[in-house]
Order: sequence, then C-alpha cells, then structure tokens
Amino acid sequence: MNKNVGSLDRTIRIVAGVAIAGWGVFTQNWLGAIAILPLATGLMSWCPAYTLVKLNTNKA
Repeated sequence: MNKNVGSLDRTIRIVAGVAIAGWGVFTQNWLGAIAILPLATGLMSWCPAYTLVKLNTNKA
C-alpha cells in the first residue's frame, strides 16, 4: 500500500469524518457510522478508490 492521499486531502478527510461522526451522535442516527470511511482513509493516507483511478495527491 503506497500512500496516495496528500496532507491537505488527509486533513479534509479527517475533519469531514469527525463532523459526520459528531452529526451522527448528535442526531442519534446510525448513518453517522459512514464517518468510518473518511476517517480510515485519512488516517491511513491511502484510498482504494484513488488506486482504481490511478490518482495520487501525495507529493512525496
């Protein structure tokens, strides 16, 4: 697994994941579990969808 998520992309994913999770807890809605996807890809710096379309936002 090569990192394919850059720092700005990673920050956006983590912030979005926390916001979605917070919304899910606040509204007591199970759809907040969707936050797992952006949080996981942000924390791992790897996105399987980016691999499929050969996209890389990592500058390294």
